[in-house]
Amino acid sequence: MAQEEFRDKIATVDAQGKRIWIFPKKPSGKFYSKRKILSYFLLLLLFAIPFIKIDGEPFLLFNIIERKFSIFGQVFWPQDLYLFALSMLVMILFIVVFTVIFGRLFCGWICPQTIFMEMVFRRIEYWIEGDYKAQKKLANSEWNREKIWKRSLKYSIFFGISFIIANTFLAYIIGYEQVWEIATTSPSEHIVGFIAILIFTFIFFMVFLKLREQVCTTICPYGRLQGVLLDSKSLNVIYDYKRGENRAKFNKKVDRKEAGQGDCIDCNQCVNVCPTGIDIRNGIQLECINCTACIDACDFMMEKTNQPTGLIRYDSEDGVSKKENFKFTPRVIAYTIVLVGLLGLLTTLLMLRSDFEVTLLRTRGTLFEQNEAGEIYNIYDINIINKTNKDLPVHFEIIGHEGRIQMVGDDITLKARDAAKSKFIIYIEPKDLTQLKTDLEIGIYEGEELVETVSTTFIAPRI
Repeated sequence: MAQEEFRDKIATVDAQGKRIWIFPKKPSGKFYSKRKILSYFLLLLLFAIPFIKIDGEPFLLFNIIERKFSIFGQVFWPQDLYLFALSMLVMILFIVVFTVIFGRLFCGWICPQTIFMEMVFRRIEYWIEGDYKAQKKLANSEWNREKIWKRSLKYSIFFGISFIIANTFLAYIIGYEQVWEIATTSPSEHIVGFIAILIFTFIFFMVFLKLREQVCTTICPYGRLQGVLLDSKSLNVIYDYKRGENRAKFNKKVDRKEAGQGDCIDCNQCVNVCPTGIDIRNGIQLECINCTACIDACDFMMEKTNQPTGLIRYDSEDGVSKKENFKFTPRVIAYTIVLVGLLGLLTTLLMLRSDFEVTLLRTRGTLFEQNEAGEIYNIYDINIINKTNKDLPVHFEIIGHEGRIQMVGDDITLKARDAAKSKFIIYIEPKDLTQLKTDLEIGIYEGEELVETVSTTFIAPRI
């Protein structure tokens, strides 16, 4: 029971419920080098994407205020909500499948919170305050000139980076043009936008200055999902307890196998480098974000003591206990089949998605009328949403049936990414009507090109 006590608490809170501040040792090693390359590439993408446009539309835009979303340059409107809902379902299922197979790898290698914390803010902290022992000493020291200078410099840089992140985050919502306008004009002209930037800046500043690993261990819901998604076959950063136990300090004069000692030399380097303060040797834990810092630290010590590396590695529980290689389980296969099916459905719907949303209804409260020339006519209301990036002058024609259309008012010019409403009248000779209700197909044309069709019903008197 004593060995399982760690599961009753988290590493960053003491018995009195007070915060235990984490001072991780500066990591190094092959995994850390790969993480840096991936992290800086993802950061470059994050800051560049708001400036990328396809056919005049942002590559990614989530304008909740105007209910406009642009994904890969394609504009989605509230009428496309079903596609958005299906996309969210596909994303959630992908996260489930990814986690079942690869554990919490996303958290340590791709999550923006981890990338900013470990590859930006933490590295600035190492540069200003030194490694973990120097940081502890500074934190526990009195407020002297050195501490005031270092903390002031760190807070200033943190706030500046948070301001840049806030502007970038806002660019994903309202577009970089509006963000630039807010930043370059008087705050009084864009008071709401200016306040929004300040609020986001303060939030990011406090997240990376104070909350830090608490976001991963207590706030983020994804970490909580691990308990129900992971099993003994899921890949994780894991300690090989069969090889490592019993732990003992390294001694050149002692043959570890003859003394019944495992390969773990109990140096605590895996604990020192952990950004969430856990001991990976206790097993898979909620706080582990699979950052692989402990693997680098352990491999370094194994090499120093002339022992095989991989005491801490990326493996499954069954890989350690049963020496089994990873294989797809029925659960993973079932999730994958459903995911592929949903991806196929989403792809099909996206391919069939029209550039126009057309609603055509007979004007409320009207049936049919007959003019002096004897033609029967119905009055219709039409509402068209143009999802394309260009203005389109359009006209309407009846397809496959005799008759004519007369606009009520001017012809429609559909503005790019805008909606238009109008009325028109359909006239049909009585001789061309054989029943009370006639199904009609109306074509919407840009010049000679048919861009959309819509069906409606024409009401006539009993012939």
